Amino acid sequence: MNAVMPGILWQRCQCHLQRNAAGYVPKLKMRRQVHNDIHDIFNAPERQQAEQRLNFYVAKYEKTAPELSVWMEENLPEGLTVFALPDSHRKRMRTTNMLERVHEEINRRMRVAGLFPNEASLLRLVSAVLMELSEEWETSKRYLNMDVENSDSASERNKIYRKIVA
Repeated sequence: MNAVMPGILWQRCQCHLQRNAAGYVPKLKMRRQVHNDIHDIFNAPERQQAEQRLNFYVAKYEKTAPELSVWMEENLPEGLTVFALPDSHRKRMRTTNMLERVHEEINRRMRVAGLFPNEASLLRLVSAVLMELSEEWETSKRYLNMDVENSDSASERNKIYRKIVA
């Protein structure tokens, strides 16, 4: 990803991260507690607090669930990238719901069409669906308001992109 789009931050879906964590929980009765702890990390008001909570929970599970502890330390920071976005965008950008909805709509239209005579016809259909969704988001159904409420909007936008390091 970084080779194609340098400087873009990587945000993993927080919902999928929580589900993936279940595979590292050694006892079934621990699953609810682990779920709540990860939820607590993701619901922190600021990234610094989320990182502190992550460190606390990593230490908490070091003895009782060492594989989970290592997994949390390696993977959960990829779900914290959303803290670089304005507060108003975090709730919608923390999961892949928007992207999953786009895939669902494309698949629905492809099922209706059935077979495609060639690759170009498939590309036309997908392009038309994406243009329709884009128009809908831009005009009537605003999924995200891209006008940053903060008066210092340039600094808010700069937080979203990381520095390109050679």
